[in-house]
Amino acid sequence: MVKLGAALSHGEVIMSYIAPVKDLLFNIEHLAGLEQVASMPGFEDAGMETAQAVLEEAARFNQEVLAPLNWDGDVNPSSWKDGVVTTTAGFKDAFAQFAEAGWQGLQHPTNYGGQGLPKTIGAACIEMVNSANMSFALCPLLTDGAIEALLTAGSDELKTVYLGKLVSGKWTGTMNLTEPQAGSDLAMVRSRAEPQSDGSYKVSGTKIYITYGEHDMAENIVHLVLARVTGAPEGVKGISLFVVPKFMVNADGSLGSRNDVHCVSIEHKLGIKASPTAVLQFGDKGGATGFLVGQENRGLEYMFIMMNAARFAVGVQGIAIAQRAYQKAADFARERVQSRPVDGSIKASAPIIHHPDVKRMLMTMRAYTEGCRAMASVAAAAYDAAHHHADADVRKQNQAFYEYLVPLVKGYSTEMSLEVTSLGVQVHGGMGFIEETGAAQYYRDARILPIYEGTTAIQANDLVGRKTGRDGGQTALAIAAQIEGTEKELLGDGSADAKAVAARLKSARLAFIDVVRFVADRSKDSPNAVFAGSVPYLMLAGNLVAGWQMARALLVAQAQIAAGQDLAFMKAKVVTARFYADHLLTKAPGMRDSIVQGADSVTALELDAF
Repeated sequence: MVKLGAALSHGEVIMSYIAPVKDLLFNIEHLAGLEQVASMPGFEDAGMETAQAVLEEAARFNQEVLAPLNWDGDVNPSSWKDGVVTTTAGFKDAFAQFAEAGWQGLQHPTNYGGQGLPKTIGAACIEMVNSANMSFALCPLLTDGAIEALLTAGSDELKTVYLGKLVSGKWTGTMNLTEPQAGSDLAMVRSRAEPQSDGSYKVSGTKIYITYGEHDMAENIVHLVLARVTGAPEGVKGISLFVVPKFMVNADGSLGSRNDVHCVSIEHKLGIKASPTAVLQFGDKGGATGFLVGQENRGLEYMFIMMNAARFAVGVQGIAIAQRAYQKAADFARERVQSRPVDGSIKASAPIIHHPDVKRMLMTMRAYTEGCRAMASVAAAAYDAAHHHADADVRKQNQAFYEYLVPLVKGYSTEMSLEVTSLGVQVHGGMGFIEETGAAQYYRDARILPIYEGTTAIQANDLVGRKTGRDGGQTALAIAAQIEGTEKELLGDGSADAKAVAARLKSARLAFIDVVRFVADRSKDSPNAVFAGSVPYLMLAGNLVAGWQMARALLVAQAQIAAGQDLAFMKAKVVTARFYADHLLTKAPGMRDSIVQGADSVTALELDAF
């Protein structure tokens, strides 16, 4: 731990990380229902025994290899010189170990060299990578998205050339959407693609904010690039998707000449400093050779495959950084001695963890993190069922459930990470404001999460339009009906904790129903009123679904306690679930009121008055 009251040096900071394997396995088994997932075609060997073995090995790798590099990546970030990006010392070797151990291919098909494990297991491993070292984790995160896009829309030839190397981690992938003038408005994309006689295209343009767009950790980088084919219509309907490799690939699979794509700079950022965020220039020397993915003018459709995979993963990043901040704050609170407890239980200055408000902050951090972790685990299981269940109706139901949860996992989990990492600084007091203690790094790293891969408002627009308005709120109301079933189980449990959680859950559910009906009924005739409350709607929905999972966890924990199983862990789960209900779910009715009744005050002020 940091030596308080003395000069600080980098060597005095222990950036330890202990992976929450037990909590991850609890969710996988009891909330996500892994044994049901393991009964689906293709997942027969993915039961709890496999999950435990994989998670324990992931914990070892992340604790021993990646976590020790996190601090170094912040103080010695990636650098750019003459078009070459050099990553933080140790990253290249760590990535080689990551690839060699098969972590990149964990969730990907066995016929391309992956391990074919379900997302239910993969999501837990992704959390650990991000907790250990979020800057590092961004490289495999983007590669996962590129793999998903090629699996879904790539031709057999593109799959043959690129997928094996991407799944193995020998090559990495990127996602190239944004341009200087476009931001999140992809209708304004200007990059061009000129068809060639051999079926390839010459791609030209500038792309910005390209995560790991250039680096030294892999022998090739496969860029997936949005561009307009010459003569294509304006707007989003005229956008196509292309594979543009850094190095061309010869017929025998070996690497050929350098393609006409170059990194002209990397950004200087608030956080995730070890992750190089590149400005890429395509076509300065006549055009970068690219290959069409799928059909012309359907690029945005294909890119959203990458985007949805990335959005879920970014939500998991929020959970991961919150976990890391919580661990550090709890460790600090156990050791920082200051002031006597208000109840007089200790007659001298005591560790601050004895003080009620410090306990409140730590419990808030813990409850948010566990609630969002549970929500993400359940969403991952729904994804697996949507893609692998034998029954078409079950696949359809799980697809709708998963799609509804993606903006919640992304939006709510990343917004909560800002509160949790800020509380982590607060628990440290003045020491938290000092960079050398390490608490500030998590706060800074977390700040990007509600921004990239679609801001929280963009997630909320998706939730309002595609996920609520389009079906008249039926998916949302079906979720509310499931929550009501959990309330009945809680009342049947009979314990004081279960009854209290049932009451809080019911109040939050009814508030949610009011908002869903408001959104479904008013989206067309009063869009400004609905979208004025779109982010609060997302936050209410995320709060409710995470709270619902904590309520389910309480029921499991109560049963385990009755059976005498793992008493310390299960009792802590009950307390955390009760705290979530008492302190976080109770926000829902007020949020409902601001959404349904507060739109006028959002839009009333004259623009000149701002």
